[in-house]
Amino acid sequence: MEELLEDDPGKETLLLGNEAIVRGALEAGIGHGSTYPGTPSSEIGNTFEKIAKDYGMYFEYSANEKVAMETAAAAAASGVRSMAWMKHVGVNVASDALMTLMYVGVRAGMVVVAAGDPSMHSSQNEQDTRFYSQLGNIPMLEPTTPQEAKEVIKRAFDISEELEIPVLVRTTTRVNHARGVVEFSELKEPDGDGHFEKNPQRFVSVPQVSKKNHPRLVEQMEKAEPISERSSFTEVFSHEEPELHVISSGAGFNYIMEAKEEHDLPISILKLGMTNPLPEERIKDYIADADRLLVVEELEPFLEEKVKAIAKDVNPELEIYGKKSGHLSNIYEFDPDRIKEAVSDLLEVEYEEDHLKAEEYDLPSRPPSLCPGCPHRGTYYAVKEALDGEEAVYSSDIGCYTLGVQDPLNTADFLICMGSSVGAAGGFSKNTDQQVFAFLGDSTFFHSGLSGLVSGHYNQHDFVYVIMDNRTTAMTGHQPHPGTGKTGMGDPAPVASIEDLAEGAGIEFVETVDPYDIEKTVDVFERAIEHDGISVVVPKHPCALMEQRAVNWAPYQVDQEECKQCHVCTNNFGCIALVREGDKITINETLCVGCGQCAQVCPFDAIEQEGEG
Repeated sequence: MEELLEDDPGKETLLLGNEAIVRGALEAGIGHGSTYPGTPSSEIGNTFEKIAKDYGMYFEYSANEKVAMETAAAAAASGVRSMAWMKHVGVNVASDALMTLMYVGVRAGMVVVAAGDPSMHSSQNEQDTRFYSQLGNIPMLEPTTPQEAKEVIKRAFDISEELEIPVLVRTTTRVNHARGVVEFSELKEPDGDGHFEKNPQRFVSVPQVSKKNHPRLVEQMEKAEPISERSSFTEVFSHEEPELHVISSGAGFNYIMEAKEEHDLPISILKLGMTNPLPEERIKDYIADADRLLVVEELEPFLEEKVKAIAKDVNPELEIYGKKSGHLSNIYEFDPDRIKEAVSDLLEVEYEEDHLKAEEYDLPSRPPSLCPGCPHRGTYYAVKEALDGEEAVYSSDIGCYTLGVQDPLNTADFLICMGSSVGAAGGFSKNTDQQVFAFLGDSTFFHSGLSGLVSGHYNQHDFVYVIMDNRTTAMTGHQPHPGTGKTGMGDPAPVASIEDLAEGAGIEFVETVDPYDIEKTVDVFERAIEHDGISVVVPKHPCALMEQRAVNWAPYQVDQEECKQCHVCTNNFGCIALVREGDKITINETLCVGCGQCAQVCPFDAIEQEGEG
């Protein structure tokens, strides 16, 4: 990561898209960076975490995306260039701040990176965050490659400073996680200490101020129009006699460009770099003499609908294809074959699949699973044991623990978003006669789990609130959070106690237990179930991946003479290190981390540790 701090203009190096975004921010002189980790944007924070101190900027992992947006807004209002980044659903959390921030604006450049996840590789939805640019009157740029991501970030800072409003940079997984050659430009010194000049008539959003600020925002967006028209990120890749015109942006452009170059297709492509506001004059010039136009964009017909409106004025006879015509889908991400198939259909040429495409095999399903030694597995097993066959509703949340949805645990029945487990649990408790559990992790609790707890206690809900504390933000790469005692810059920090916060909210039943102690954990849950009102249980044990770095426990083995083939260990507990071969149970020593949970589950004491633990 130190390479990103080299002031070596002209140097070329291989970077991840997210690393290129960091380099672009450094070349722009960023002084403040804030985020809540979320794939596919997480590596931006992971990178700043390693280099922020050496560069001389401030970086933080905020409790959630809204706080990240607000801290970055205050920095930019104080004259310090700032950036907030998050995954697409994180924009939902931050949007309350962002929508009004657009009214008050900023003084130094502020960039918001929204990383979309078409096909939901690691997300609960694939919403198209481009519509936030329209909803909030936010200038928006969309890079296509790591090199362009770096340059787009730099330009976004300049545009933001010129217009005095934040600028949105929208990426997707195949840009964030692409790796490509990036050429360095001059490294800029970070913005120094800021100073906030008071101006309540601009920065205090009471109604009379907002009435003045909204027309100002509209004016700034009008000023953004010529900026969009001049954007160097908008290019035409022409053909002497095109049989089809194409407009595209973002990752979609890479697929259509690949098809054009690989098969020497008679098509012309207009790549849009700034997509709000659109460069309407350049689009008009491009489509004026076209007969047929294909709009290539992932997810919703954001560009397609706008281009149709533009075409009515300049070329009403233009045939426009895309989502509405059925040539392209508005769900999932694209790939080269999907684009080639659509173009082949419009050009009426035979489509040939890539001869290098791998053969398809009927392989068994390999879903993700909780890691061997994961403390969440012990928690879920103990809950089932405490219920002793009683039906319960399991309200789950966003994190590794969501994998409890799978066999044999089956401890996830309802999931919407970060922090939804506790609010939904309250709804279930008031509207059904079923036992209700809410499961969420420590980082998610600090993100959005506290308000639901306070509301639930206030409204006298009745459920077991299980805050699974593995001492990290595990799913996105082990980032710190307010309960870990360390900041994003590696400095010691006060530890926010989950137990103290729960007790401060008025909860009477608050107990902490180590889920590696199965018997004790079962006992705690039995008592929590009997308690009237909300009971808070905090199963606390470090993430198994973190613990493996610190300790090296001997693996366990099954004593075949003692094993009765009852299969409780596989049917009820289900650690992936346990292997079932017919009726015989063995333990994969390569996977086993020596946690000993399975040994406690076995009713015949047939599982024992090899050598010393």
